[in-house]
Amino acid sequence: MAAASGTSPTIVEYFEGEDFYRCGYCKNETGSRSNGMWAHSMTVQDYQDLIDRGWRRSGKYVYKPVMNQTCCPQYTIRCRPLHFQPSKSHKKVLKKMFKFLSKGEFSKGNNEEEPMDSQMDDAGMHDFTLKSKLDIKSDQRPFSEDCHEIKESKMKEKEDLEPKETKMLNQAHAKQEKLGSGEPSSSVKVVPSTPKPGKGADLSKPPCRKAKDIRKERKRQKLILKSQTDQVQHEEKPKLNQPKSIEDFIFDTLPDKSAHQLEAENPPNGPDCGYGSFHQQYWLDGKIIAVGVIDVLPYCVSSVYLYYDPDYAFLSLGVYSALREIAFTRELHEKTSQLSYYYMGFYIHSCPKMRYKGQYRPSDLLCPETYVWVPIEQCLPALENSKYCRFNQDTKAVDEERIKELDRLRVLYKRTIMPYNIYKKRQKGPSDEAIVQQYADLVGQTCSERMLLFRS
Repeated sequence: MAAASGTSPTIVEYFEGEDFYRCGYCKNETGSRSNGMWAHSMTVQDYQDLIDRGWRRSGKYVYKPVMNQTCCPQYTIRCRPLHFQPSKSHKKVLKKMFKFLSKGEFSKGNNEEEPMDSQMDDAGMHDFTLKSKLDIKSDQRPFSEDCHEIKESKMKEKEDLEPKETKMLNQAHAKQEKLGSGEPSSSVKVVPSTPKPGKGADLSKPPCRKAKDIRKERKRQKLILKSQTDQVQHEEKPKLNQPKSIEDFIFDTLPDKSAHQLEAENPPNGPDCGYGSFHQQYWLDGKIIAVGVIDVLPYCVSSVYLYYDPDYAFLSLGVYSALREIAFTRELHEKTSQLSYYYMGFYIHSCPKMRYKGQYRPSDLLCPETYVWVPIEQCLPALENSKYCRFNQDTKAVDEERIKELDRLRVLYKRTIMPYNIYKKRQKGPSDEAIVQQYADLVGQTCSERMLLFRS
């Protein structure tokens, strides 16, 4: 990929029609559709403008999904790193990496969280509902008969209970008189009565405590202890109540005798070393464990792909590398102010496994019809109802880069650069205007006048 100010222009060879191939997301054998062209050379400015129109490269092959026809529409997504704050899951990955580097410790998906009280309550509620249904099904007698039997049973229990209660009260009164007279307590014999089954709690045993109450008590004790500890720490060393930035996590100082050392290769001076494609290598104790491929473009860092050693999959290197690339974009922005976005490729809402890119907030999706950026929060409700959506709510808005003058399109024909109107006069054979028109509509007016369309 050549620099924007280089002497080598972009030369592309457009492939006629649309490609039909197997979708890697939904596995439809012929559902994926796209237009494509081969880039013999490509400037960074042209590629920047192309990805802002929904194009994407795979090596030198540049393709654009046919959004309203493909089985899994792929929307270009970009993150705004200058306002990015790592989420809870992102912080967890960064802390896991720091723990592994500093102490050599790691966990492979162990879930140590306790179940929430609300979940326990819901489970109890479902059990009760189920029992009620079973009781209703097992007892088909009329409700009036049940009420009559319950009333008679209660009256009988009351009659049996009254003389017993009177007798127990008299015994207790006699015992109190003996205790008050100064006689030895050994003369008083307290015989605990064993309750009959179903007649109440066993008074000889301590009252039972619910598991929920025990958890609440533990939580209360922990909060009290934590508040006391925080108060002591606050008195010793006051802290500013500010959230950590992504750089605070990534570049946190490791202890002197850390278990591992991880190095990420970065260009020494950012864009000063030039735009184009770069490999960011991740070395662990002298061993390369991951390589990230990125394109540094005039307005963004575009993530191409990442490959890593599967033995280190427990470190979530995909998430970790994305966070480092966001931090790298912020670093480049300090040197080149116009470079302020991080492109993550395509967001595919219809494929649950590809929705993770929407977790890097704030982010925007590209409208497939007007090519304007729309915050992802405004796009998600529409995507829940339809795979293909026009995100721009202005019904009168159109593609500002739509082709207005096809004759100004530049063509490379027989090693000669010429405008399309001259090429039409020199061309021999059937007219290819329909193909050229399709190409021009996809790349837009500006790129069509700057790039060279190869024709044989």
